[in-house]
Amino acid sequence: MKIIRTIKNIKKNISKVDNLGFVPTMGGLHKGHLSLIKKSLRKCDKTIVSIYVNPTQFNNKKDFSKYPRNINNDIKLLKKINVDYIFIPKTKEIYKKKRSKKIKIHIKKKILCGKFRKGHFEGVVDIIDRFLNIIKPKYIFLGEKDFQQLFLIKKYVDKKFNTKIISCKTVRNKNFAALSSRNLLLTKKSMYMVEKIAKTLYKLKKMIKNNYNYKKKIIFYKNYLTTNYPIKIDYLELRNEKNLSFSYNRNNFRLFVAYNIDGIRLIDNF
Repeated sequence: MKIIRTIKNIKKNISKVDNLGFVPTMGGLHKGHLSLIKKSLRKCDKTIVSIYVNPTQFNNKKDFSKYPRNINNDIKLLKKINVDYIFIPKTKEIYKKKRSKKIKIHIKKKILCGKFRKGHFEGVVDIIDRFLNIIKPKYIFLGEKDFQQLFLIKKYVDKKFNTKIISCKTVRNKNFAALSSRNLLLTKKSMYMVEKIAKTLYKLKKMIKNNYNYKKKIIFYKNYLTTNYPIKIDYLELRNEKNLSFSYNRNNFRLFVAYNIDGIRLIDNF
């Protein structure tokens, strides 16, 4: 396993690797990250994992400063599963080249998290673009928990790069909460509530799937959750999983949620 911190050394080490897998992360690694990495290790000759908390995708400075960081633990986890390369760059290394033209997300995609986190997805797409130009992997592995992010990255990457995106299902704990680095910031009591909320919304998704008339219950469930739990919901919506529009049917919809608990913003989809 090699730990690499500069673009020059990255290019030097991977220049002759044809079947290269890439897993971008912001650290705070958990079993969800590891599942992506293990898929890359199985599918690719070599795998590179980046650990970089990208400042441009945070629309809140406090959120950026308190984002979970434990680089030593992350390196230990990656060493255990025999990752080939870890890329841990500094911001000045990644952003030393300025863009002649800023990346813009179409106004029609200012929905879900795009509506509540100004500039977030522009920052996400920007950093992915920079990484792919540096690394040029054959595959990039991304999780479905950040479904809107996955959707927008796929739209962008398919047009510009030869890299193929491998989407991977959300990994959940034994009580059904989606694994997230941000979970580390929650109290035990709040984590218990997150698990209860996830189970409630999963049941709602199943009810709608079995009886399409239950889609009318969204407002009821939104009120139920805010009444029974100390949360503030940004959105609880049904959307088409192919294009994120409101034009969906019982066979192609997903239930999307974002809410704040303990001052921590969590997202999920079912």
